[in-house]
Amino acid sequence: SERDISAYFWPNGTLPASSTYRELAAGYWSGYTLQVGGQVENPTELSYADLLAMPKHEQITQHYCIQGWSGVAKWGGVRMADILDIVRPLPSARWVVFYSMADGSEPGAGRYYDCHKISHMRHPMALLAYEMNDAPLTETHGAPLRLRNEVELGFKQVKWIESIEFVDSFEHIGKGHGGYNEDHEYFGFRMPI
Repeated sequence: SERDISAYFWPNGTLPASSTYRELAAGYWSGYTLQVGGQVENPTELSYADLLAMPKHEQITQHYCIQGWSGVAKWGGVRMADILDIVRPLPSARWVVFYSMADGSEPGAGRYYDCHKISHMRHPMALLAYEMNDAPLTETHGAPLRLRNEVELGFKQVKWIESIEFVDSFEHIGKGHGGYNEDHEYFGFRMPI
């Protein structure tokens, strides 16, 4: 419930450093476009205004970080199930890849990303969040858009989402382990929480 919301919610991750990100933030995300493609019938671009115009869903959930901390927040945004209805993944698509506008923490190791099962994206609490605790997301918490997949640990909740790609395999992405942390910190692609 709202009384369970944490007074402090720890921010993690390396903020996007590009001038493009700074310009988007300065324009209050009016120039932001989410690219959704890959193995789908209907590749789509959604502006920030498009996302705000879609049915909004809210949920209060607990975030579990692999580092050992947790926090409760209220998230508002667009259900991933609604995105799936728009793009219509092909039968060959098994994974959904979320690409961040931010690089990972290892110098020169590339863009942060993570892969999720399509079945998880149909869960009613799989959300592309643009609000946290009834306010627009701050940059430190992933503005303009971050993932909430409540059956996964915190490092899989990609922030600063630039694009989404539907794929049959993640072997060709990064080092082929399913995500930036899986590639560089050897977390392993494990069962969800």
